[in-house]
Amino acid sequence: MTDATTPAAATDTPAIEIKDLEFAWPGKPPILDIPALSIARGERVFLRGPSGSGKSTLLGLVGGVLVPQRGAVRLLGTDLATLGPGERDRLRGEQVGFVFQMFNLIPYLGLLENVLLPAQFSPARAARVPGGDLEAEGRRLLTALGLGSPEFLARPVTELSIGQQQRVAAARALFGRPPVLVADEPTSALDHDTREGFLKLLMDECRAQGSTLLFVSHDTSLGPLFDRVLSLAELNRVAAPAAAAA
Repeated sequence: MTDATTPAAATDTPAIEIKDLEFAWPGKPPILDIPALSIARGERVFLRGPSGSGKSTLLGLVGGVLVPQRGAVRLLGTDLATLGPGERDRLRGEQVGFVFQMFNLIPYLGLLENVLLPAQFSPARAARVPGGDLEAEGRRLLTALGLGSPEFLARPVTELSIGQQQRVAAARALFGRPPVLVADEPTSALDHDTREGFLKLLMDECRAQGSTLLFVSHDTSLGPLFDRVLSLAELNRVAAPAAAAA
């Protein structure tokens, strides 16, 4: 078994690999039934699908927050089903940056403190910061997203707009150069200009770090920016009949 804290050494091992996955919420019929999905290391993938199609559920499975009833989910070569809850939490904290749809910022912390949170929970994330200057790295990410001025840094996150809070959440996900980035509708609250800056930073950071990006959205206009576009309706056997009839 691959150690929970260290990704598999072979670079040809997919960053994300799913085989015969089935997931259902308690008392409900299956929402996901995916025979196969493989995402290479360093690949930037756009996953499209309408609201309620199971996109966020799939991201929860990829990050080990959820566990499938059947099948395997491998993250950087590690089969998440072989790990206990604590091991999955540690692997996710060290190797995955999440941009949540609901931000999950800590309201009593400032912008920079929120961005630096991954370093408190994962020494591996802190160790990947160039030169070991955590605050400088946090400020760099916030500045790239238009939030690095003293005016913004002095504010509590509760005084930011929804779009600004989403950018703070993105900077936190990028902090510590995680090998895998998972983004759940990260541009939904951004205006056009801010969205362009956010996507440029995201792509630039992924290229510089060799990070794998799984980006989930219903906004199909973003698809051409990515290496590959996938449709959850086509991957998911639960949704296949409905998609075929449409």
